[in-house]
Amino acid sequence: QVQLVESGGGLVQPGGSLGLSCAASGSIFSMEDMEWYRQAPGKQRELVAQITVYGATKIVDSVKGRFTISRDNGKNTVYLQMNDLKPEDTADYYCHAHGFISPRGNRFDTWGQGTQVTVSS
Repeated sequence: QVQLVESGGGLVQPGGSLGLSCAASGSIFSMEDMEWYRQAPGKQRELVAQITVYGATKIVDSVKGRFTISRDNGKNTVYLQMNDLKPEDTADYYCHAHGFISPRGNRFDTWGQGTQVTVSS
């Protein structure tokens, strides 16, 4: 079983920065894409950023230029650096990962428990 544990959320003033991390543990044979999603109160969960195992990234337009996604493949960890935060970035942030738990093709598709980010003065 694969587990994802997020950390780094909290309260920050507008214009501030926060860094999130998400570490995967368990029976991981290989990891594929890793993503960060967010869900604001009353809204649907949305993709924020995605990174492939080779480091190629996709960032949603609303945070482009402010958020950066990165990963450490050796540690099975994905990061989200959030700069110039705005009140509309307030949400629960979730990491998501999928890959294989064995060379026989058994897959995993796992979500973290979420970490709250609040941007407010």
